[in-house]
Amino acid sequence: MSSPEDIARLRHIKESERLADAWALWTHTHEQLKDTSALLVDPDPAMRALAADEITALAASLNTIATETFPSLLVPPSPTAALSALMELKSGVGGSEASLFLADMLRMYQRLAANTHWRAAVVASNPAEGGGTKDAVVEVVGAGAYDALRWESGVHRVQRVPATEASGRTHTSTVAIVVLPLPDESAAPDASLFSMSDIKLEVMRSRGAGGQHVNKTESAVRLTHLPTGITVSMQDERSQHQNRRRAFQVLTSRLMDRKLTAEMEARRDSRRSLVKGADRSEKIRTYNYAQDRVTDHRIGLTMKNLTSVMEGDGIQHFINAVERHHAEGVMLDMLEE
Repeated sequence: MSSPEDIARLRHIKESERLADAWALWTHTHEQLKDTSALLVDPDPAMRALAADEITALAASLNTIATETFPSLLVPPSPTAALSALMELKSGVGGSEASLFLADMLRMYQRLAANTHWRAAVVASNPAEGGGTKDAVVEVVGAGAYDALRWESGVHRVQRVPATEASGRTHTSTVAIVVLPLPDESAAPDASLFSMSDIKLEVMRSRGAGGQHVNKTESAVRLTHLPTGITVSMQDERSQHQNRRRAFQVLTSRLMDRKLTAEMEARRDSRRSLVKGADRSEKIRTYNYAQDRVTDHRIGLTMKNLTSVMEGDGIQHFINAVERHHAEGVMLDMLEE
């Protein structure tokens, strides 16, 4: 197993390679520009025209390297870059329509995970009587999953005509999402998060629809972290051991999230937002079906192709845009300091 010193050394080498690659690209492009500029005095008008077009393209490339590539290398590497993610989705206002939209969002994130070569698994869910899903917990395993999906935390609003609406009236519903860091279960537990003396563990019978007992064994587990009052219940797995493992996994993620948020706020006491919307009760995005439009309210980005977001790879454009906005904010903080 690699030591912390070895891991730090490898990380430093990787960061140095990024800087070397960027500098090599800048140098090569600059040399191309210098060589092409000499062709502006060529006696052949066609050659001069080609040279002018090439110079325009090379100058644009240099500008991109100077304004985007080099500044991005100044952003400190994310301490959570290797973490997977745990997504908690809960239907809000809108009744059955909110549950139906939650099921749509669940499929959207599973498709995103597949496209990004992460592994997504629904570890807990609560189906709604009228169809859809009331709430769900999704485990997304893969390096970079947390850093990408954390921008999805907040309230997602949908405006559409429900299939059961005879008058064609548009309804507004919401789904709340919380994205938590998912530590590697094979790694040693972080003793700074909790000790077993802080945990109250209860076992009970799992219950099915209508309050009926679905088994005669006490397989459901509820954990309470006494210092914070955080409670986690898990009954979807077949055995008490599996439910206990899942419950501790979710509890660890929530406590790690609290720790990361506290550290972020300590670093940003003069600049509050992670991307204006770190408050998870805040509306971050609206999905308007009638106007075929999705809008991210934190950065003012609108996409006029809702289908590509819900059924294609359009959601990736929003995640990338918010990530860039965050990186720009980090650079501004560094300049202000």
